[in-house]
Order: sequence, then structure tokens, then C-alpha cells
Amino acid sequence: MSRSHTRPTTLLSLAMAFGLALSATAPASAHDYRVGSLEIAQPWTRATPATAQTGGGFLTITNKGTTPDRLIAARSPASNKVEVHEMKMDGNVMKMRELEKGLEIPAGATVTLKPGGYHIMFMGLKAPLAKDSKVPVTLVFEKAGSIDVELKVEAIGAASSAHKM
Repeated sequence: MSRSHTRPTTLLSLAMAFGLALSATAPASAHDYRVGSLEIAQPWTRATPATAQTGGGFLTITNKGTTPDRLIAARSPASNKVEVHEMKMDGNVMKMRELEKGLEIPAGATVTLKPGGYHIMFMGLKAPLAKDSKVPVTLVFEKAGSIDVELKVEAIGAASSAHKM
């Protein structure tokens, strides 16, 4: 094999190796957050119609620690009130309610807030949530403390976040 045939392959291999090394040191996503032993990933919400008074916030919380923690509150300038909610079936009726003691994040576990389950509930929206904008939220944990995150606003009716890790 001549030198001219091996050189492009060698350069390609070096470029691929460099790219892999670079990606290994880069953060997983610009939308991931950490507070204490908790990792918050993929925070998102849905766009709302102009007259909507409520909206839901969704994300994944992973507890990398050895003790449980609890999401006890949330607040946002986007709405008058923010609560941590759950949705579950009660017979044939889907019911939504605030988790008065917050949401436990067990040690070594991942808890996903998603449509139809646990979620952050925005009540008294001050303006519609517009697709491709961001909603600031402060999450308050019992042990880890508070952290400010931004929820990316996906399309109305989105089933999950379009910005996967």
C-alpha cells in the first residue's frame, strides 16, 4: 500500500480519537445541573395556549448519594404559585394533588417527573409559556438546598423533551 493511501486513514483515525477524547471531557448537556449529591437532567415544560393559567414542569433527578433527599418546594417568576404534584388513578378517575411532604429522592435512585406522573405545577401563569423559550425555576431540596434551573419550553402537547442527553 502506498503512503498516499495510508495517510488519509491515519488522519481520520487521529481526528476520531481526538473527537472522542474531547467529548469525554465535555459536559453531558448544557441543561444538566448538580446540587449536593443530586443531578438534575433534561428540565422541560410544554408551551401553553394564550389563556392557560397552569403548566407542568418535568425533569429527572438522580441521587448519587448514600442518603435520601426530598424535593420540598419550587418557585418561579413565571407563575404566582408553584407546587410539587403527583397524578395517579383513583378508580377510573385521574387525580392530581400536591405532595405536601414533597417528593422523596431515594439514595442511589432516579426519579422522573413527567406528564401523567410526578411534576412541577405552575399555577397562575403570568404569561403563556412560548415554545423555544426557557422558564426559570428554583428547586428546593430538604438536604441539598436550592438550585436554579431553566426548563426548555417544548411544543404544546409534547410527550417528552426533544433535547435528550
